Amino acid sequence: MTVNSYLTNLAGTAIVRDQEREGIQRSIVTLGTRLAQHFGSQVSNQFVFGSYSRGTILPRSMDINSDIDYMVVFSDSSYQPQTYLDRLRRFVERFYVHSEIKQSTPTIILSLNHIHFELVPAIENWWSGLQIPASASCYQNWIDTDPTGFNDELTRANQSHNNLIKPLVRLIKYWNAKNKYPFESYSLEQDIVRHGFGFYGLFTQQQLKDLFFDFIGDMNAGIFIPQWKREAIDRAKQLADRANSLDSSGYIVEAEKVIKGLIPPVATGLLGRRL
Repeated sequence: MTVNSYLTNLAGTAIVRDQEREGIQRSIVTLGTRLAQHFGSQVSNQFVFGSYSRGTILPRSMDINSDIDYMVVFSDSSYQPQTYLDRLRRFVERFYVHSEIKQSTPTIILSLNHIHFELVPAIENWWSGLQIPASASCYQNWIDTDPTGFNDELTRANQSHNNLIKPLVRLIKYWNAKNKYPFESYSLEQDIVRHGFGFYGLFTQQQLKDLFFDFIGDMNAGIFIPQWKREAIDRAKQLADRANSLDSSGYIVEAEKVIKGLIPPVATGLLGRRL
């Protein structure tokens, strides 16, 4: 198997499918129904956003921290963020009595047996649009947000690179998860989409391996980062460079072995397990 075929197959594995997707969809429908039942006209809108809406979420067999971002827009915008967080907490405590519930940075995290939901309260400002609570250190304030704006940017980049950007995002996010998250997931997606991939596709047919090696080669988390992050990134660059060199020289078996050391296959037993 060539490096490109291995990466292409792995990227195909990194799509939420079948029972896992069906379970998530059922949970989304149930959540929406319960929110409408509980809040009624107090909520003006509710919707999924984030990586699930973009098609870049990983199966939990590849990233145990995969979650669903769910925005709940409240009609009355006269309160501080903690008021709405408390309302969401009371809601999940009522309807999900056997699930783990906690507040974090600042969302309400609802942990079901097959997926986590991050419930994000929002209000709509007549001047600036949707707003969500600010960072954990000052979440008594609101900040503007465009929860679906990045989706269009990702779609445009994907279309302009032969539909290879979404597979690339899933591969890099899988590497990130396997290495204890040197990068924050959303920022990593943005970096990939906004990365300049040189002249790939102008004179030759693009392949996933080309974009993969290009991005890994330029990967940088900044100067002032913990040593473990620097080591993870340096190791990735070394292995990617070695695999690319072997593959270009025709050493297919050796190149595949190296690329599997960088981004390993998913254990077969996990793929069919119901989460």
